[in-house]
Amino acid sequence: MSGQVLLAACGLAVTIGGKWVCSDLDLSIRRGECWAMLGRNGAGKTTLLHTLAGLRAPAAGTLELAGRTLSEWSGRQLARIRALLPQDDYDSFPATVLETALVGRHPHLSRWQWEMPRDHAIARAALASVDVAGAETRDVRTLSGGERRRVALAAMLAQQPELFLLDEPASHLDLAHQLALLDRLTGIARQEQKALLMVLHDVNLAARYCDHAILLDHGTAVAGPGAELLTSERLTALYGVALRSFRDHGRNVFVA
Repeated sequence: MSGQVLLAACGLAVTIGGKWVCSDLDLSIRRGECWAMLGRNGAGKTTLLHTLAGLRAPAAGTLELAGRTLSEWSGRQLARIRALLPQDDYDSFPATVLETALVGRHPHLSRWQWEMPRDHAIARAALASVDVAGAETRDVRTLSGGERRRVALAAMLAQQPELFLLDEPASHLDLAHQLALLDRLTGIARQEQKALLMVLHDVNLAARYCDHAILLDHGTAVAGPGAELLTSERLTALYGVALRSFRDHGRNVFVA
């Protein structure tokens, strides 16, 4: 349903190592929306993202996914409705590119069920969508950083979640692949009425692709429409760097 809230936080407080990441954060991420999370290094963006994903408990407040508290979802159910892309990709064991993409299908299989032809088709289509078609038999440990990142993104696409949570999805990617990837992800969110929240470092990518934002700064978090938060004044205060903005093809572009 268009506009349905997929992820809601009320009075959320998050801490790590005795440091406040945020307190009293209210947040509603709806279907069809694309969100950016911005902040300086060490602000706690990854910690907040993992809390929103249900991987760590908040210090206070509540979280709901599709109208139910996270504790009401089983692990398998949770993996079917939300996907998390970590900041880094680790490969401790050998696996092919296709096998790695098929990991995204595991939430849709029973405990001892093998992947079916449909699962292989979904994984191959996901690999093709991130420009890794033809590399299915390669060992992921032989890939470049950018290629490995795209395989991780393919596994997430193969998971077919309703809510995408991504930690620096454009890391290791060249400019062409950054734009192609974000075009695809935001297209899925808006056209298929899913939702997207991603940690970004590039304020221009945030302004280009996201209609909402979360700004993390010294233990405080502000969430709201991008038109209100992605401004030169707000971003200058956030990063401590003087930024100017100008309009280009209907969007704000920021320069230092």
